[in-house]
Amino acid sequence: MTEDTDMDFRDDWGHLLTGASAGSLTHYRTALGELRFYRGDPAGSVDRALALDPDFVMAHALRAWLHLLGTEPAGLPVAREALASVQSLPMTERERGHVTSIGQLLAGEWHAAARTLEDLSIAWPLDALALQVGHQLDFFRGESRMLRDRIARALPAWNPGLPGYSALLGMHAFGLEETGDYARAERLGRRAVELDPRDGWAWHAVAHVMEMQDRQREGIAWLGDGTASWSDGSFFAVHNWWHLALFHLEAGETGRVLELFDGPIYGARSTVVLDMLDASALLWRLQLCGVDVGDRWDALADNWLPLAAAGNYAFNDAHAMLAFVGAGRGPAALDLLNAQEQALRGGDDNARFLAEVGSPVTRAILAFGLGEYAETVELLRPVRNRAHRFGGSHAQRDLLDLTLIEAASRAGQSRLASALIAERACARSGNPGVARLALRVPAEPRAAA
Repeated sequence: MTEDTDMDFRDDWGHLLTGASAGSLTHYRTALGELRFYRGDPAGSVDRALALDPDFVMAHALRAWLHLLGTEPAGLPVAREALASVQSLPMTERERGHVTSIGQLLAGEWHAAARTLEDLSIAWPLDALALQVGHQLDFFRGESRMLRDRIARALPAWNPGLPGYSALLGMHAFGLEETGDYARAERLGRRAVELDPRDGWAWHAVAHVMEMQDRQREGIAWLGDGTASWSDGSFFAVHNWWHLALFHLEAGETGRVLELFDGPIYGARSTVVLDMLDASALLWRLQLCGVDVGDRWDALADNWLPLAAAGNYAFNDAHAMLAFVGAGRGPAALDLLNAQEQALRGGDDNARFLAEVGSPVTRAILAFGLGEYAETVELLRPVRNRAHRFGGSHAQRDLLDLTLIEAASRAGQSRLASALIAERACARSGNPGVARLALRVPAEPRAAA
């Protein structure tokens, strides 16, 4: 520990940092900056801070958050270790808020953890880490309004001269998009990118606007022209590549989608859960479009296998099931269902995510893979309008509507499939994929008057 640890050290927004020194503060600032734009190695940077000052409270908190925000089962023991290391240390009220929220999330109390950070941000609106982590928890919980309002409440305290201001605009842009305020979302997202082109989250917010407005060519140009800015050194890049692939898929350019899958999306065969989510969703969409994806499911299913029994987050389970069904991994699919049954008895928030949405969705995906299309329809219809309760974005959850349409068609429920397509055409009138969907539904005579 360095000699200056008896001095008061503060972060870039004026908050006291218990246990910090000049040396550890440098690494902590680096870690925050890396997390802000999802770049570099924030975990390595915060570990260097703790190597200098083992009693640096917010460095322990940041270490815990970094291992919780990926929803990786392997991150939980690291976060628990960080929590145990910090709990007996002296700390400020603000720092205690972070520690309390970490403990709640580790206990499976997703909503309580988000609420604790909500109150923390009301008291200290310049706490950039609390805002960013809270924003991510809102995303994982599918809380569209809080994605917007958590950031909106803090904005009056900020000004363009503060570090992280552009990132705050990018987060607000995403919240505005998820609540349907597309014009303001695009304006703020573009402004965030102008202020700092490295902000992959802001690029992503604008891409979401274009996705929801069926502006495929603009989306391809937006992400294509900015590739170097949002992808270089970013551990969020795969998700933006996924958005680019969606634009090409909706434009009917499946060859380009496969190129992107085999390249930046899953060419490296990542074992990172967030990357595997995107890969699973993309292959499933391709198959729904009638595209032969060959043996691409195999490597993805292999990487999901160690997580089949994790049972820690319902949204991940559904995407693991996509891979197990795609690769024909029946035993893994059953292991996943058994893990869900156990998780349903847990009494935490994930048990509610499962009960309300996750379990029927996961079983519907398996039923689809078994050719039980009527069962898929019966499982998906009751949950499709509340699917936000197990997390994700509108763009990600659209997979459920696409699966329901295809299942209805294959089940011989052509009237239902046509009704769902008509509904989709009304909401997404500029999407060329809607017409292609209609062509896949066999004609059925109208009911007699």
